[in-house]
Amino acid sequence: MVAANGARFHVAVAGEGPLVLLLHGFPTFWWTWRHQLPALAAAGHRVAAMDLRGFGASDKPPRGYDPRTLAEDVSGVIRSLGERDAVVVGQGLGGMVAWTLSVVHPRQVRRLVAVSMPHPRRLRRAHLTALRQVRASRHVIGYQTPVLPERHLVEDDAEAVGVLLRQWAGPDWPDADTEARYREAAQIPGVAHCALESYRWAVRSIPRPDGIRYARRMSSPVTVPTLQVHGALDGCVLPASAQGSGRYVEAPYRWHLMPGVGHFPQEEDPAAFTTVLRDWLDDPAPEHQ
Repeated sequence: MVAANGARFHVAVAGEGPLVLLLHGFPTFWWTWRHQLPALAAAGHRVAAMDLRGFGASDKPPRGYDPRTLAEDVSGVIRSLGERDAVVVGQGLGGMVAWTLSVVHPRQVRRLVAVSMPHPRRLRRAHLTALRQVRASRHVIGYQTPVLPERHLVEDDAEAVGVLLRQWAGPDWPDADTEARYREAAQIPGVAHCALESYRWAVRSIPRPDGIRYARRMSSPVTVPTLQVHGALDGCVLPASAQGSGRYVEAPYRWHLMPGVGHFPQEEDPAAFTTVLRDWLDDPAPEHQ
């Protein structure tokens, strides 16, 4: 447990060397990186997988689920781990946080890896121009009502979590044990509400000053080397919605589309994902591709 930004965060740590910080998405927690933790540690990295605010064993305060506050959480965790910077790898919601951190605290991000998440401005454009992405994101609209979405998420032993995992992933994932682990995690008191608050902020903030400020801030270019990994079968964020994020990066940028997997490539094909990540980390000067 480490203190950061006025809260306490659970972090799983392995290995020694330059820090790689792993950020999970929804509806998972740090355990989503269980395959990468030992592999990256063996490759000479200090690897940390944290539970974001509101998830797992981290604190669950009533507020602070906008991407800027979540990015400040991550910034504080890097410092609390005794490091000045890190390679930041984020999947789904964690990818949104990683994009944000790379803009607001670029000196803390040696390299950025965005998994299953386009740049926030690219995602907003996709929701305005692509009907297929609007349909894929229909769960976000459903989460805007109070109380009822939380109840639906956890009822019947969190069956809705299993449905989301299967809808968003490629074929044959998750297995029964993995699904059971995430359904159990969603029933930790407070998690369902906190997890949905990020989706509520994303919609409700659009006309508000805080949302407008965030959109303007994210118009600043990303200036750190960036790898973007996306599953070809992602049923939550369509590959077409993610492509084009490179226009917001003024640094070496690489796009990698993984065949046969969906929204959770680090779990659906962990060996292939880890190889892509390690090869890019081992490249001393990644070029634009």
